[in-house]
Amino acid sequence: MSARTVRRRLHHGDVGGKRQEHLDSSGYDGLSEPLLGTQENNDMQTSGITLEDIWDAEQRRERLHWTLLLSHLIAEWAQWLANIVLGTGSLIGRFVPFAGQNGSDRKLLQPYLNPLQEARIRNLQQRLGVPFDGSCIEHQEALKQLWRLAYPGRELPSLKSELWKEMGWQGSDPSTDFRGGGFVSLENLIFFAKKYPDSFQRLLHKKDGTRAEWEYPFAVAGINISFMLVQMLDLQTGKPSTRAGIRFLEFLAEDEMAFDNLYCVAFQMMDAQWLAKRASYMQFNDVLKSTRMQLERELALEDVHSVKDLPAYNLLTG
Repeated sequence: MSARTVRRRLHHGDVGGKRQEHLDSSGYDGLSEPLLGTQENNDMQTSGITLEDIWDAEQRRERLHWTLLLSHLIAEWAQWLANIVLGTGSLIGRFVPFAGQNGSDRKLLQPYLNPLQEARIRNLQQRLGVPFDGSCIEHQEALKQLWRLAYPGRELPSLKSELWKEMGWQGSDPSTDFRGGGFVSLENLIFFAKKYPDSFQRLLHKKDGTRAEWEYPFAVAGINISFMLVQMLDLQTGKPSTRAGIRFLEFLAEDEMAFDNLYCVAFQMMDAQWLAKRASYMQFNDVLKSTRMQLERELALEDVHSVKDLPAYNLLTG
């Protein structure tokens, strides 16, 4: 199997959010649930437990059930109030603990959205719903714009050319690499090149740190990051209801381009993780997973209320 074949399979799987069957799955999250044994029943049969003991145990179990149910209702009521406060952006919301233990991504009650947030999340989801279409003139022009931003002064290649591989596309036709990323992933790359050109050029040309002999392809990595953010922020649903997604809604109230700005931070963060782990090509999935975990931790910080408040934002401007 050639290196090019491995590269194509790996990244197409990443973008679609699916693990390839031919890859080792030991590093992924798809762990099976532990098997539940019947040892407890066997112990009761051999330990001489009486019917009275069983009855007492059942009563205790029932009391515990109602106690846990009441605690759950109280917790849900408290979370409902907290989400309303967080949604209003009031000062009281600053004192409500945001992150759960171990950075839990448990679904939460959807917060109240003001009309501006409603409009912006709706516009963002419309962007996310646009697939990349290689036959669309607008999408072709966007690809050309990305090339000009990446390589100012160089001649623009045709839409199918081996030169696109220099940017980190897998083949001579970039349109085959989008898949689950959609058109928004190309918009993200263009935004990155315009808003943070120095950082974009450093990552494109792998200027920072000691690089691996087998580096991640820049453009396809960018598509993976777009897809990762959509999943992490729960944007594929009607309204985000994960902790990271709810915090993102707060960002969106202040910045219409919060998703694109967060994308730039995530890309720079991913490269920093890559260098810290001294990773090579086949470790890209692990690096992307670590990037997501770090980003979720930063989103959970109490004093973070915009993308620029994230500690990793300094990587873009440093």
